[in-house]
Amino acid sequence: MIRLTFHGAAGQVTGSMHLLEAAGARILLDAGLFQGRRAETRAHNANLPVDPRRIDAVILSHAHIDHAGRLPLLVNRGFHSPIYATPGTRDLAAVMLPDAAHIQEKDAAFLERRGRRGAESEPLYTVADAVAVQDLMVAMPYRRVHHIRKHLAFEFTDAGHILGSASVDLRVTEGPAHRLVFSGDIGRSGLPIIRDPDPPAGPVDTLIIESTYGDREHESVAGAEVHLGDLVRRVAGRGGKLMIPSFAVGRTQELVYSLHQLFRAGKIPGVPIYVDSPLAVDATAVFRLHPELFDRGEGMIEATTALFDFPLVRYVRDVMESKRLNTLHGPAVIIAASGMAESGRILHHLANHLGDPHSMVLFVGFQAEHTLGRRIQEGRKTVRVFGEEVAVRCEVETISGYSAHADRHELRHWVKRLGGPVRRAFVVHGEADASRAMAGILKEEGIERVHVPAQGQSFELEES
Repeated sequence: MIRLTFHGAAGQVTGSMHLLEAAGARILLDAGLFQGRRAETRAHNANLPVDPRRIDAVILSHAHIDHAGRLPLLVNRGFHSPIYATPGTRDLAAVMLPDAAHIQEKDAAFLERRGRRGAESEPLYTVADAVAVQDLMVAMPYRRVHHIRKHLAFEFTDAGHILGSASVDLRVTEGPAHRLVFSGDIGRSGLPIIRDPDPPAGPVDTLIIESTYGDREHESVAGAEVHLGDLVRRVAGRGGKLMIPSFAVGRTQELVYSLHQLFRAGKIPGVPIYVDSPLAVDATAVFRLHPELFDRGEGMIEATTALFDFPLVRYVRDVMESKRLNTLHGPAVIIAASGMAESGRILHHLANHLGDPHSMVLFVGFQAEHTLGRRIQEGRKTVRVFGEEVAVRCEVETISGYSAHADRHELRHWVKRLGGPVRRAFVVHGEADASRAMAGILKEEGIERVHVPAQGQSFELEES
C-alpha cells in the first residue's frame, strides 16, 4: 500500500507538507510554515497533523520558510530522523531557520511591550530547536540515488528556483514498482545566478506539482532588469526611497546582481543601496560559498567573482544602523525582508515611508492572500503596520519578472520535459484559480487523472 496525504500547500500556497507512506516508511516531503493571518496561521502551524516521532525521514525540496519552517517544530516535538537536502539547502537552512525562530521571539516581545501579546503570538519554537535541525541534515548532491529503505530510494534534480532547490524523484520497488516525482518549487529559465530547471525524465506514476503562477505569465527576465532600472531612476529623480520587500534568500541576491549589472552599464545613478537584513547578509555569504551552483552562461559570472559587492551596495546587520536608514536624506534603495511584508525590518521602513508620495514600494515576488504585502499591492489606502493604521500615499509597483516561480508557459514546458507518460497528477502550492488553471494544463498535456487535493486529503496510489 502506498498512501499520500496532503498536510499543507493544498488549496493554498504556503505550508508545504506531504506525507508519503510506502515500503514500511513514513516520509514527509517538506515541512513548511503556513503564512498569512497571524491567528489562523498560528493555529495551523502549531497543530501538527502527524506525530513527529513516527516520521522516518524528511526530504526537503528547498530552504524557503514555507517549505522548511516547521522543521524546528518537528524537532521540538520529538523528531530525530534524517532530513535529506542538497548541500546548498542545508547551508541556507542553517541561517534561515534560526532567523525564523529569532523573528518569532522578537515579535512576541514587541507585542508584549505593546500589551497585545496573546496565544497567537507565542513563538512556535526556539532558536535552539532551529539549530538542532542541522544535526539531522544529510546533504545529498543532485543526481545521486540514495536508499532510505531497501525498497525506497530517491534522487534530487535541480529545480532552478533558489540556490540548492530540488525536485524529488522517488522510487518504490516493493510490490508493483511506483515512481513519484515531487516538483518542489519550479524556477524559471534565464534567471540570474542559478542554473535552469532540470526535471527528471521518463514515465511517472504520480506527479505532485506546484501551481503558484499556473494562471498567469511573467514579463521576461531581461525585461525585469530594464524595468528595475527605470524605477530606480524615477524614484531617485524625485528624492524618494525605493523600498523592496524581498525574500532574503534568492530574490535579494538576484536584485543585487541586477543592480550591479545596471551600475556597471551606467544605467542607474549612484544612489546608495542598502540590503537591510541580517538573514540576507548571511544568505549572501552562503551564495558565495557555492559558486559551483551558478549558471556559467551568465556573462557577469564569468567576468567577476564579486557578484554581490560593488561600490553602491552596503549590507546592514546592526540594528542601530538599520534604524538610521529611516532618517536618511535623499534617495536610496532599501531591500529588506520579509518578502510578503509580514515581519522583519521592512515593516519599520514601510511605517516610516508609506505616507511619502516621493517614495515607492516595489514588489518583486508572490504576495500570498491575507499578507500585508498583498494588501498594499491590491491598492489599500490604509494598512495596519505594528497594529497602527498607516496611510498609503507612496507609489506601488510590481515587477513579475523577478519571480523565482515558473509561469504557466514555463510550467507547461517543465511537464513536457518529463517525457511521460504521467499516470496521475496532484496540483498543490497554488491559490484556487492558479490550481484550476494548472489542472487544465496537465489535462491538455494528456494526463487524464488530475486532482487538486484538499487539506488533509489522502489517496491510495496503487489503484489503477
